[in-house]
Amino acid sequence: MIDRAGLAAFLRRRREALQPEDVGVPRGARRRTSGLRREEVAALCHMSTDYYSRLERERGPQPSEQMIASIAQGLHLSLEERDHLFRLAGHHPPVRGAASEHISPGLLRILDRLADTPAEIVTELGETLRQSPLGVALVGDATAYTGPARSRGYRWFTDTASRALYAPGEHAFLSRMYASGLRGLVTLRGPASRAAYLAALLLGESEEFRTLWEAHEIGLRPHDVKRFVHPEVGELELNCQTLLDPEQSHLLFVYTAVPGSASYEKLQLLSVLGPQSVTPGQLQPEES
Repeated sequence: MIDRAGLAAFLRRRREALQPEDVGVPRGARRRTSGLRREEVAALCHMSTDYYSRLERERGPQPSEQMIASIAQGLHLSLEERDHLFRLAGHHPPVRGAASEHISPGLLRILDRLADTPAEIVTELGETLRQSPLGVALVGDATAYTGPARSRGYRWFTDTASRALYAPGEHAFLSRMYASGLRGLVTLRGPASRAAYLAALLLGESEEFRTLWEAHEIGLRPHDVKRFVHPEVGELELNCQTLLDPEQSHLLFVYTAVPGSASYEKLQLLSVLGPQSVTPGQLQPEES
């Protein structure tokens, strides 16, 4: 059963404990409270202010698991806090580990401070969970996909448009890398895993993937320099730094250019053009 009083109190405490700087929200000159406003939390959780406010006032219907997951992410809860929130709402907590999509507060805090840098948080299967604004400007909204297409490796073999971000000379290596990476995950996670499910789908849908799968390559690593081809600013050579959350198997990719280089200047231009410079889903980055 839902614990309305406990849920409301927990939400209020967590909201009041968060500072605007913790979640990438401007503080503003006229702020009177030390924590976040309800409307700010509602925006972070992708819900209406009225709905969120009713939860803090012990009103409204029982929130769904999907809604609680969104609140937990918006409030930057730890795994322990997330599980507590689910129980207060009358639900069993989701699984932890590689199958979880709950991003750790630490990764979120880092991403929130990278507004002027292309960055993204992805699962081990290459499913983009969150992007920085410049990350969206570079590759489009990679969070909009559903089903198997959420995996960039799956898209690589089933949607030729997903390859447009790379020079043709890169394609052969990237195909081998995706097949190699998925084979390693199938071995690591087992035959009942999501990795195995994706591999089975690709074996039935892509002749190229079947050929590469039969080669049994393993351990291919991405190149240090990524060569993106943007429809408006052209080719960019970007270095990719990776930060791993070992508990959730999430990866934070941060793309940077050498200061003073042509790619650096193009990133500055992209920051002005903004996310509208790429149609959502039009172009996607490779998995690092």
